[in-house]
Amino acid sequence: MSGGFFELSKKADQIKEIDAKLTDPAIWGKPQEAARLQKDKKILNGFLIIDKKLIAAVEELEAYFQLIDEDPELLPELEEKMTHFQDFVEETEVKNYLDGESDASNAFLSIHPGAGGTESQDWAEILLRMYLRFGERLGFKAEITDILAGEEAGIKSVTVRYEGEFAFGYLKEEIGVHRLVRISPFDANKRRHTSFAAVFVIPEVDDSIRIDIDAKDLRIDTYRSSGKGGQHVNRTDSAVRITHLPTNTVAQCQSERSQHQNKDQAIKMLRSRLYDLEMKKQQRAKDKIEDSKGGIAWGNQIRSYVMQPYQSIKDHRTAIERGDVQRVLDGDIIGFIKESLKLRK
Repeated sequence: MSGGFFELSKKADQIKEIDAKLTDPAIWGKPQEAARLQKDKKILNGFLIIDKKLIAAVEELEAYFQLIDEDPELLPELEEKMTHFQDFVEETEVKNYLDGESDASNAFLSIHPGAGGTESQDWAEILLRMYLRFGERLGFKAEITDILAGEEAGIKSVTVRYEGEFAFGYLKEEIGVHRLVRISPFDANKRRHTSFAAVFVIPEVDDSIRIDIDAKDLRIDTYRSSGKGGQHVNRTDSAVRITHLPTNTVAQCQSERSQHQNKDQAIKMLRSRLYDLEMKKQQRAKDKIEDSKGGIAWGNQIRSYVMQPYQSIKDHRTAIERGDVQRVLDGDIIGFIKESLKLRK
């Protein structure tokens, strides 16, 4: 499947080929193949939309350049459009590097604070806000499926489901330890503290990938969902925790109103975690890629965020540094992701 830009006719032809295969009645006897074709078509349509937007933006800028001599007052408007265009180009450039097997999938992102109690838990919540804002920037649908609040502030753990094209491809570059240095708002003596939080990302497994789960290997527990501060937000045991006994893999969900909906979401998450577990097992066996979770340890962080005595963010993989800390914490991390993806090529 071609994923380059400005190959409109080629992509249109590929979509026609897929449509022809999908109209063949025989394909529906192969549900995994049908699901894969539908997924490929969705990706190609996404690229077509981006191509058309880029072409339209270029044509609009060309029109402004032609008018600027006659009407200099259009210059501020042109500069604003140029800035938006540059941001859009940077985002679309990233897609050229997203060709991994699961890059086009939805994703589950989890954040776990390190040692340090309230400090690290507050940092984990700051990261959660950053990733939710990042999802908004890219038009992803984000849903917190499970969250455990800290006693005083912050969160002890959280899992977010992202729905959108290439959600996993983007977010997988954030796997690792994130370090924060700041004057603690929880320290009466206003001392500087260092906090850590780990980010894990796995792809959501769709119907094109077969994951066999035996019902007898599952333990399903129900409990009352809780909100900020630990208070119960539902009077019934609607939250669901599912444990895959052979691997001791756990998935839980409390975001939906009904037990049935939470169970469906937890099963979806469990399938993704088991798939991720199997992929890592194969990677270790082939000695190609180090186990991403096993490689995470306090001290080998991927990025440092310094708030005081100066403001700086340094990505330790790419050596990229930025001083606009608040802009990054507001979700502007696409530049870090792009440079990290380029290193993989």
